[in-house]
Amino acid sequence: MPVNIGKRIAELRTAKGMSQQTLADQLFVSRDLVSKWENGVRHPDFEKIKEMAGIFEISADSIVNKESLFLDELSDCFPKSALISEDEMAGILNDFLHRQSKIRSDVFIKRYYFQKSIAEISSEYGIGENHVRSILSKARRKLKTFVEEGHL
Repeated sequence: MPVNIGKRIAELRTAKGMSQQTLADQLFVSRDLVSKWENGVRHPDFEKIKEMAGIFEISADSIVNKESLFLDELSDCFPKSALISEDEMAGILNDFLHRQSKIRSDVFIKRYYFQKSIAEISSEYGIGENHVRSILSKARRKLKTFVEEGHL
C-alpha cells in the first residue's frame, strides 16, 4: 500500500503553524516543490525527510519509514492486484536489471537495494542529482513496461 507521505507532511506543517513557503525556505527548496510533495506529485528523498524531522522536532520514522519510501517509489511498476512473493519479485528485478545499461542498473541497485539518497548516488557517480532522478524515472517506466509485457 503506497505511503501517503504528502498528507503527513501537510499535517505536520499545519500543526506547526507553518506555510508551505516557510517550510520551503527552511529546506532550501521551492514552495512549488513542497506543494508537489503534499499533493503526491513528487516524493522527498530521505535526506529531506530527515531535515523535515528536525524542523518538526520528531523522528524521521514518524514521517515515513525509510523502506516504505523506497517501496512507494516502485509501487506503480507492479499491478495493484498482483500477489508476488519476495522470490518472484527478486527474479523479475534481476531479469529486468540484466537487460539494462550498466549505469541504469547500478543506479537502480544503489537506490532500491542499498537505499542510498539521490545526493549520495549523484556524488558517487559524479553526475547531477537531476540526472540521477532522470535515470531512476526512466528505469521505473521501463520496469513497469517490462512487467506489463508479461514478465510477471
